[in-house]
Amino acid sequence: MKTNLSSQITLNRVSPRYYKPENAFERSVLTRLEKIPTDIYETPEEGANHIAKEIAELIREKQRDGRFFVLALPGGNSPRNLFTALIRMHKQEGLSFRNVIIFNLYEYYPLSPDAINSNLNSLKEMFLDHVDIDKQNIFSPDGTIPQDTIFEYCRLYEQRIESYGGLDAALLGIGRVGNIGFNEPGSRLNSTTRLILLDNASRNEASKMFGSMESTPVSSITMGISTILSAKRVYLMAWGENKAGMIKECVEGAVTDTIPASYLQTHNHARVVIDLSAAGNLTRIHYPWLVTSCEWDDKLIRNAIVWLCQRTRKPILKLTNKDYNENGLSELLALYGSAYNVNIKIFNDLQHTITGWPGGKPNADDTYRPERAKPYPKRVLVFSPHPDDDVISMGGTLRRLVEQKHEVHIAYETSGNIAVGDEEVVRFLHFINGFNQLFSNSEDKVISEKYAEVREFLSQKKDGDMDTRDVLTLKGLIRRGEARTACMYNNIPLSRCHFLDLPFYETGKIQKNPLSEADVEIVRNLLREIKPHQVFVAGDLADPHGTHRVCTDAVFAAIDMEKEEGAKWLKECRIWMYRGAWAEWEIENIEMVVPISPEELRAKRNAILKHQSQMESAPFLGNDERLFWQRSEDRNRGTAELYDKLGMASYEAMEAFVEYVPL
Repeated sequence: MKTNLSSQITLNRVSPRYYKPENAFERSVLTRLEKIPTDIYETPEEGANHIAKEIAELIREKQRDGRFFVLALPGGNSPRNLFTALIRMHKQEGLSFRNVIIFNLYEYYPLSPDAINSNLNSLKEMFLDHVDIDKQNIFSPDGTIPQDTIFEYCRLYEQRIESYGGLDAALLGIGRVGNIGFNEPGSRLNSTTRLILLDNASRNEASKMFGSMESTPVSSITMGISTILSAKRVYLMAWGENKAGMIKECVEGAVTDTIPASYLQTHNHARVVIDLSAAGNLTRIHYPWLVTSCEWDDKLIRNAIVWLCQRTRKPILKLTNKDYNENGLSELLALYGSAYNVNIKIFNDLQHTITGWPGGKPNADDTYRPERAKPYPKRVLVFSPHPDDDVISMGGTLRRLVEQKHEVHIAYETSGNIAVGDEEVVRFLHFINGFNQLFSNSEDKVISEKYAEVREFLSQKKDGDMDTRDVLTLKGLIRRGEARTACMYNNIPLSRCHFLDLPFYETGKIQKNPLSEADVEIVRNLLREIKPHQVFVAGDLADPHGTHRVCTDAVFAAIDMEKEEGAKWLKECRIWMYRGAWAEWEIENIEMVVPISPEELRAKRNAILKHQSQMESAPFLGNDERLFWQRSEDRNRGTAELYDKLGMASYEAMEAFVEYVPL
């Protein structure tokens, strides 16, 4: 079973030549704008395995010499695959960690003495408890010490690192504001271990561990920039498209204290290791014509022309030969003879992505339409990772499909229960209790006892406490009710609403289980039951908790297994990927875009607002302060505005899609 097929969303659109140069000369050409050696891998697992092999060899070298290997470790999700690889090497290849000294890169402050949500505990859970490291060789800042002892404590932490001969290697992730460790923007090059106040973006990231912003510590004891740069080797890891912007700033931008990770440019043995998604904004991946001669295909040409339009502030049909020559695109003039020939090709290409018939227009010539005219009507299956992603990401298209008489099914892949606030449960408990008092003919002791039990739990619940299974069930029911209400508003029969409750999600914690065969089989059974002509699936992998990626991998794995078995329904099915909750498709990749009128946009907003638990009080809105309906409308209007600026028809808003073609 292939469980990482979402990686081909990027793979299908990037030539290996740009991230796997054939020789040193080609690499020097491609990377001439990169100021830190950067290795790009197709998947996070491949990149993590590469680092793990280097770390393992360094550990063995020290073992042969009878010396310690001193390693600084970060927390968060970035090193998770690396830790998995090192644990596998320990168990299967006999890699010992007896000579390894660990220094925790940072610890939250203040922490209570019985706190379980510490970075050290996270490191133990992910890695340290699974290998043969001596517990006396693990050192970490203490988040429980009195405030007036912090300065001296940090001095002694630095001294202890020096007593072991300094750091042999430091492993780093990169934060959303360009921080390494918790060295926030403004950190000095000569900073050492110290207490630092966390900004809102960093606290938002940390809140994944603590459950809410209110329970997240306001500061951290972190190794300083100087301490990190004193390591003999530094590895910076980044996975996923939500890190692409900061990776570009770190690797190609200037050294600046506003992006602390850029200080790594001053280190002689720093290395950046990323996957293709995190590399998406690097020049050699996004704008390869600026650093090398290109293998031009339709997507790359469209990418270049859209970039040229934005650079010159002209619509496509007004671009001139001079514009091409002055901006490094003379290769296209040589290929096509003139600017006009390229312009008209790309103009028509983009024009053909626009359709008001997302299910295909019946009895129409579909030669240049993104969807087929037949069969009509189509069976359409929309996979929604959370119970509101369908309306947030493609609410306007949903209404079009229903109005155009297609048989639309919605599959809600997870319960979304952890994203419901406790006050929502209390509100529904009040309703249930009042309903029973008013309309129950006899006292139901079971209901009364359960009501009292849940109320008691919620009243005693502390920050960071896990919900009971009963509370999680109630929260799941709240989200089911909201999803059903939105479906009814969109005229989708409740018999076509499918709640899959994939097992990987049901941990009660932010951290979920890996994708399993049980998850994929649930998806596969639904596909076999419906035999859709169209499938819509989340391609929005910037979801900070990773649920979208796992849900998408479940669908792709199920489709892959169906393809291997020669499923007949799949031969008549097209698969479209949507975005909207966390990002939008780049225009060079869009293959179908559905215009939305002002009235349809209002209807889409109304459908999103049916999910009341996900409005202002939703626990996981992320770093973006806008509510989900506001994000969605801004992105849809932004897509329409971009089409307008390129010379296309002007619409109120647009929803964009990219086709997924199974390997």
